[in-house]
Amino acid sequence: MDQHIAEAIGRPDLIRLDDRLVCLRFETMKVVSALAAVRHLLDTGVVRRGDTLLDSSSGIYAYALALACHRHGMHCHVVGSTTVDKTLRTQLAVLGATLEQMEPCDDLKLDQKRRVERIHEILAAHPEYHWMRQYHDDIHYLGYRAIADRIREETGTDRLTVVGGVGSGASTGALARYLRDASGNARNNCPPGCQTGAAPTDVELVGVQPYGSLTFGAQHTSDPEIIIAGIGSSIPFGNVSHELYDTLHWISFDAALSGAVDLLRRHAVFAGLSTGAAYLAARHEHDRALERTVLFIAPDTGHRYTDTVYTRHREATPLAHLTPRDIADQTELALPWSRMPWNRTPTSPLTA
Repeated sequence: MDQHIAEAIGRPDLIRLDDRLVCLRFETMKVVSALAAVRHLLDTGVVRRGDTLLDSSSGIYAYALALACHRHGMHCHVVGSTTVDKTLRTQLAVLGATLEQMEPCDDLKLDQKRRVERIHEILAAHPEYHWMRQYHDDIHYLGYRAIADRIREETGTDRLTVVGGVGSGASTGALARYLRDASGNARNNCPPGCQTGAAPTDVELVGVQPYGSLTFGAQHTSDPEIIIAGIGSSIPFGNVSHELYDTLHWISFDAALSGAVDLLRRHAVFAGLSTGAAYLAARHEHDRALERTVLFIAPDTGHRYTDTVYTRHREATPLAHLTPRDIADQTELALPWSRMPWNRTPTSPLTA
């Protein structure tokens, strides 16, 4: 039995949508990383119960950190993006978290820059606060180890492709790293001719990005509709390990909307905009490689996207009419959807 609601919220569902397409569905994904990170900080004596934990968030991590603080008797202070909505503001207030929300801004780069500046101001006034640094501290990888173990056990495949929004880099990076580590260990511990059955021996990672994101060199592009919050960045993130990714998809708001609507209509999965983008990319990878099982990450539910996405369901383009533009480098990026091999390249001149 769970001892706190955060533990239940952080436990994902694995849903097989067809024989080779799997959805890893969370209610609120970053609860997994926040819980494990806070527990690790407490266990190692970096923080103590009653301390204040501080970070910046575009939405999901704010709720996750507030839940982790509630679970462990900590105080939570969040500098929030303009995208934090009324429902989340109310939840944070009732949970006892302090939220400082940036003024409305259409420029993601300016929004993130202001949030980081405000974090430094708060730390100068309160050096006793602990900055969680969700974008840079790899303790946020820790919570995904158990999820990787479950994926390995339940998918039953030796060729797995993981698809998800890159964002801070923690979820996709951690899952790929833990799954590949397990694959290597299984092979090394298995003599010739044995059947391990313990791990996929071939794990590919596909990252999904919005146009305008710096992380993989698309900062020179823009989406006239809206930037998909949470899966891109206008500043470098230390938790993004570029060398883990095999393929990149850049997906516009309109294409992601079509993916989200199709996922609900076809499979009854009600999820957010980044899930719609991941689902669209996953379907394409699924159709390209008939020998592979494709798992995509659904990091949150669709409730906060009801007005901005689902009420516009009649505008959704049938997915059969959407195909990515295959490109060789970021100078060829074009809306609404571009796909590029990354080949586990450690870095790129266009990401600087």
